[in-house]
Amino acid sequence: MFFYTLLTAITVTLAFAVKTQYGRQTMIQTRQMAADRTMLTVIFMILALVSAGRYYVGNDYGEYVEIFHKISLQRSVSSESGFNSIVRLIQMLCGEDRFIPIFAVFSFATVAFFLKAVREQSDWFGYGFFLFMASGYYLSSLNTLRYYFALAIAVYSVKHLLKGEHLSFIFWILFASLFHKTVLVVIPVYLFASRPWKKWDWSLIGLGCLSLVLFRGLFRKLIFAIYPYYENSVFDTGETSYLNIVKGISILLFSIYFYKKSVALRKDNIFYFQLNIAAVLLYLFASFIPEVSRIAYYFNFYQIFLIANILASIEPERKKLKTGLALTIGAAYCVYFAIFMIRAADISLRIVPYTTWIFG
Repeated sequence: MFFYTLLTAITVTLAFAVKTQYGRQTMIQTRQMAADRTMLTVIFMILALVSAGRYYVGNDYGEYVEIFHKISLQRSVSSESGFNSIVRLIQMLCGEDRFIPIFAVFSFATVAFFLKAVREQSDWFGYGFFLFMASGYYLSSLNTLRYYFALAIAVYSVKHLLKGEHLSFIFWILFASLFHKTVLVVIPVYLFASRPWKKWDWSLIGLGCLSLVLFRGLFRKLIFAIYPYYENSVFDTGETSYLNIVKGISILLFSIYFYKKSVALRKDNIFYFQLNIAAVLLYLFASFIPEVSRIAYYFNFYQIFLIANILASIEPERKKLKTGLALTIGAAYCVYFAIFMIRAADISLRIVPYTTWIFG
């Protein structure tokens, strides 16, 4: 636990040193831009090396080693074709009995996509990065290799959607689906959330929630037709995350207070705001989905951008309000991080203790 806490403290401190935002730059900013690039490179290398250097960290590490072995023998595996092809390519280059390079390649790629997305979509990078780390997304990526790679690509792809580059957005999602097909759910949801919802949209949302209640048996049949091994598994518990419901509702109330000035006038913030609502509704009405957070994370990840952007938009003359809110929200996320760390040894994560192959 101490190692992960220290890692988070160091990288967050470096992130708050990054000042220059994307967009139009001046000559005065060039020195700061160079410093920013250095900080970002250091953050990336720290996170990527820690992830790539892990050894039997994560509850599915051993399962992936077995999958890699089966792929080398050209046996049938449950993972997607894109993932299998990349694994086979790395095996051809590094040796069929070498699994550490495979974890390393996906670690570097996952961290790169996540960091680029947080850099480009947060008006206040330091605070956005803090929320990213405190939410446990990075530490969770030490587990569930394919899923977090797909999630990172999905988050990165949103910049294309918000620019109206729909073909580029769909391309990246289809690419991500070659590694984890659950990501395909974001295509209709992200397109639906990319414009302000009208009255009839809310009617559709209401009908959707009602259908989740009335036809849960049908939805479960569809889910298990795609993922049959989840049925009656340890993950098929029907439980939901009350902590994430409370967090989502709290963020909803916070953003409603600043809605007119900080949300309503920006397409990206409207998108993040509406996805937060989608996440809360999913936790409330779709607990029958095994590991419902696997779907919900595609929606509630953007809470970090929404919060950072709202705080960054508060006028300079309201500095005390901005500071007070930033500290209060920061304290709440520190508590969330502490709870996450307490659960880090559970079978669903098992990321402690951290062990590495780097030192033998």
